[in-house]
Amino acid sequence: MADQKDILAEETIQKYLKENCRDLQLHVFPVVDSTNILLRRKAKEGVPEGCVVIAGEQTKGKGRLGRSFYSPSDTGVYLSLLLRPENILPEQAVHITTIAAVAACEAIERVSGRKAGIKWVNDIYMDGKKVSGILTEASPCREQEGFDYVILGIGFNVCPPKGGFPEDIGAVAGSIFPEQREREKNFLAAEFLNRFMHYYRTDAKKHYVERYRERCFVIGKDIYVLTPGEKKRAHVEDVDQSCHLVVQYEDGTIEHLASGENQYPSGEQLVNANS
Repeated sequence: MADQKDILAEETIQKYLKENCRDLQLHVFPVVDSTNILLRRKAKEGVPEGCVVIAGEQTKGKGRLGRSFYSPSDTGVYLSLLLRPENILPEQAVHITTIAAVAACEAIERVSGRKAGIKWVNDIYMDGKKVSGILTEASPCREQEGFDYVILGIGFNVCPPKGGFPEDIGAVAGSIFPEQREREKNFLAAEFLNRFMHYYRTDAKKHYVERYRERCFVIGKDIYVLTPGEKKRAHVEDVDQSCHLVVQYEDGTIEHLASGENQYPSGEQLVNANS
């Protein structure tokens, strides 16, 4: 019955998981404050890699740069996955986020049959609207370089909320489906985990960057790179093997941007970036 009403349920998600995800520990809730916050509590208690918190609503959903992530009931899937990667340097953590972006696109495409694209670094778009966002948070290891754990958080707008999205995000936010659908939330959650763990746990991670490039729709476009006190026009040449954005400025200078935030005010494409 839960499956027919599209209610998130552990047993339903489990039946869609592939063999490489059978050891994941699923914790499914109708509502939480934040899946990332709840999973951080579990991580501090020492739970192993593969613990997953999934919710149908968040009252304090977390977005990038301290923002909130709009997470109403009955319209989305909000998921956090605990990772304890070994021998990973801080500068390599971006690969977790970008693998998640590819996995999210592939899961959305599998469920909906429609194309999804990546707005560098970590937002997923369909038809010009954001349908999914990713937030990766890490706890540094005190004894050695690297991380004690990494929490990968992702939210999917599966269908629009009643009355539409709030005014402050209405111009940007969209949904995977135009209306409520049966079974899609559980299938989407499982497909994301299947595809992420495939890249994370196998040699496929060596090849995922090309799939990221294929879906990164800022490549080939003109942008403005924003740094403190400066706004510079640039052309996006590529995404490199480290998933940095390769841009060329008007003076011919090439730069590899390691992190950033994309916006589209007044038709201009902007990247607030750290190089």
